[in-house]
Amino acid sequence: MTAPDQNTGWTLDRGCAGPSGEIRWAALGPADAPPVVLVHGTPFSSYVWRGPARALAAEHRVYVWDLPGYGASEMRPGQDVTLDAQARALAGLIDHWGLTEPAVVAHDFGGCVALRAHLLHGAGYSRLALVDPVALAPWGSPTYRLLAEHADTFRQLPDALHEALVHRYISSASHPGLHPDTHARLVAPWLTEAGKDAFYRQIEQNDQRFTDDIQVRYGELELPVLVCWGAEDTWIPVARGRELAGLIPGAELRIIEGAGHLVQEDAPAELTAALGRFLRTGR
Repeated sequence: MTAPDQNTGWTLDRGCAGPSGEIRWAALGPADAPPVVLVHGTPFSSYVWRGPARALAAEHRVYVWDLPGYGASEMRPGQDVTLDAQARALAGLIDHWGLTEPAVVAHDFGGCVALRAHLLHGAGYSRLALVDPVALAPWGSPTYRLLAEHADTFRQLPDALHEALVHRYISSASHPGLHPDTHARLVAPWLTEAGKDAFYRQIEQNDQRFTDDIQVRYGELELPVLVCWGAEDTWIPVARGRELAGLIPGAELRIIEGAGHLVQEDAPAELTAALGRFLRTGR
């Protein structure tokens, strides 16, 4: 019998206005501890960070948030949820929180968001950890490109078929498979009327140009960088991790065995240990 998920009580209890709508967020840990900002990717939410966030909060002030158009944050027609809009939202949040060069940990296309915020929008970081990030061209699976090119058609799917699509899509991010409670929590935001529209909106608005215009600048990064990668990632192969680490001066690469793209769920202890060590020592 599968043990119940003990981490379902995850609430973002604060909100603020962002350039693309209300952003829900929360902070964990001592107010005077070194700050760490966690950034999620698609099609997820801050919920995927719940385990590492709670562990890191023993020594850090940990900020978690749902990107506009995701999770508990605002979803609405016409919303700008491009990767650049998310980067501007991150830079604005850091100012809103009154942080000076926090550490940043970013997963999936949150990696692009964090890199754009730093390289293009003036967000300063003390150090940066990238976990299976969307950062190098080419990216986007055949399925992702099909959804992007025909988003209006997919919006017309009956709710049951849309739900089946989202379930299958999210399940493919894990190598050993997600706990049923976790899987249900990750799928739920996309099953409402607003969520169904938002699911296809965020796919159709994002494309490779958002990494193309920063990829040539990775050599300019002048801060400690850790690149973590799930060895069994079928969304973005581990070879991309090696390539990315080679483009960033002094970057360290940690490959996490047995983990797929959603490393936070597949190997939370191993990932949290690597992040904790990096946040303390820069290595």
